[in-house]
Amino acid sequence: MIGVLPILRRLPNVGRVVFLALFLPAAAITQETHGASPLTLQQAVSIALEKNPQRRAALADTKAAAANVQEARSFLLPHVMFSETGTRGNDPVYVFGSKLRQQRFTTTDFALNVLNTPTPLNNFSTRFGGTWNLFDSFASWHSVTRAEHGKEAATHQLERADQEIVFGVVNSYYGVLLAKKQLEVAQQAVKTAEAIFERSKSRFESGVAVESDLLNAQVRLAARKQELIRAQNNVSLGRAELAKAMGISTEIALEPIESLAERALPTTPVEQLEKQAMEMRPDLKSIRSEEAAQRQSVAIAKSSFGPRVNAFADWEADNPTFASGGGGNNWIAGFEVQLDLFQGGAKRAELQRQRALQDKVAALKDAASDAIRLEVRRAYYDLDAARQQVEVSKAAIAQAQESLRITQNRYESGFAPITDLLSAEEAASRTQADYWQALYRYHTGYVNLELAAGTLNAQSPVVMP
Repeated sequence: MIGVLPILRRLPNVGRVVFLALFLPAAAITQETHGASPLTLQQAVSIALEKNPQRRAALADTKAAAANVQEARSFLLPHVMFSETGTRGNDPVYVFGSKLRQQRFTTTDFALNVLNTPTPLNNFSTRFGGTWNLFDSFASWHSVTRAEHGKEAATHQLERADQEIVFGVVNSYYGVLLAKKQLEVAQQAVKTAEAIFERSKSRFESGVAVESDLLNAQVRLAARKQELIRAQNNVSLGRAELAKAMGISTEIALEPIESLAERALPTTPVEQLEKQAMEMRPDLKSIRSEEAAQRQSVAIAKSSFGPRVNAFADWEADNPTFASGGGGNNWIAGFEVQLDLFQGGAKRAELQRQRALQDKVAALKDAASDAIRLEVRRAYYDLDAARQQVEVSKAAIAQAQESLRITQNRYESGFAPITDLLSAEEAASRTQADYWQALYRYHTGYVNLELAAGTLNAQSPVVMP
């Protein structure tokens, strides 16, 4: 374990996180790093796009789709087969035919007793055969095109998976930043509650306040300490959620080094965002590819009504012993034309089924388009609301702090009851929490809008410093 320290010192922060995640147990990580590993949002996104299992699953789908294309193309090429068969028996037909194939048939083999009750015969047959579908009313070509559309759909799903991974990492990263700010607010609230408690205690001991003031202050202090405990746990939970979003062990302690702060983010009209979504949403592109693939399935069903032309050829060597001469060989080649005249309506039913599936995919595409438009508008208005709430809550902080200061002075002078002071303290604490919550929603809302528009990537203005 000591030997890895020089390696860790030479690695950048992102390299340290990946090294620790892959090669060191959780207990050793805690011991060697002496705390959480520093991490930027850009580093977190880069690691997630490499390690997140959701992306590995989507990548596997693209590989499977590429294999489907290769399999469909194989039906356009001839198929060649080899077989080696060894047989022995005294069946009259078998013996008669095997001797002919071995080219060892003589006039004595025409004797009736030899024909009726032949002696057992060995035959070792070596065969090469091949078939080639020359024409199947273009069904094979339609299958290739359908597989290529399926590959396109899988590629678009991979792109969408990347966008969802980026969104999950950004959301979790800012969740940790929010939890840390909430922890700071809780710590400040505890200090304020302790100060109020000390003032109430002094006033009670001096005889200028009743015992209920002291009890109210104690209750408020206990409530603030409970909130502090929850805030501390929320930070730990947020770090675990971030690790999960990145695709690494949740036992690894991560420490986002950025801070939750105001920043200017680009604004785009909602109409333009809707247009971008219709053009760029990978999941919508995937549905369009699936619709194109289904059109090919309909074409394949139609092709089944047409003729098929196949070519075939076989070469065979028959010998009395394995891997030796003394036998004969023969070949045969030809072609066949097939046309199904009647199958009880099975092909027509299949064509109707594929057309119904085509209508279903088209309806799903329309439904997805409508849902995406609504999703873009919802994300746009949520972001706009969060942007305005940041300004409102920021102004409310100063007002609440001033109100708390005035109420404290009035309480000290005996002109205000402790309930007014506790209410002012509650308002001051709440406005700070509301501000950080609004700022969190503003950043994550922007990423959510990019996700809805289909433009989210690792170079998002929220991700890049």
